[in-house]
Amino acid sequence: MPVTVPVLRVEACRGERSAGPLVLRPLTGKPVDRRDVYRMVQRIARAATIPRHISPHSLRHAAITNALDAGVPLRDAQILARHADPRTTEHYDRARGNLDRHGVHFLTAYVAGV
Repeated sequence: MPVTVPVLRVEACRGERSAGPLVLRPLTGKPVDRRDVYRMVQRIARAATIPRHISPHSLRHAAITNALDAGVPLRDAQILARHADPRTTEHYDRARGNLDRHGVHFLTAYVAGV
């Protein structure tokens, strides 16, 4: 998987460590677990005054939806999400019911020669 600039910033936080978990709890130095990540996301959502329930899984849905909205092919979004079946990736697409993206628009544009 390619390493993006935000990941490189996190990587810089590891300091001189060459092995072990990348993200540690600040007070204990122990690795973060899934509950820690959930609490981090909750804390950030509250600070951003987001009125909805946000979880790490919500962010996963958002990433897949945004990738598909940006024109990333379904196969590439499937690989990003590490899904074995493209139908699972399609299930994560929260905009799948968006009529603005309905295939009839593409078909009409094709028939019209646009």
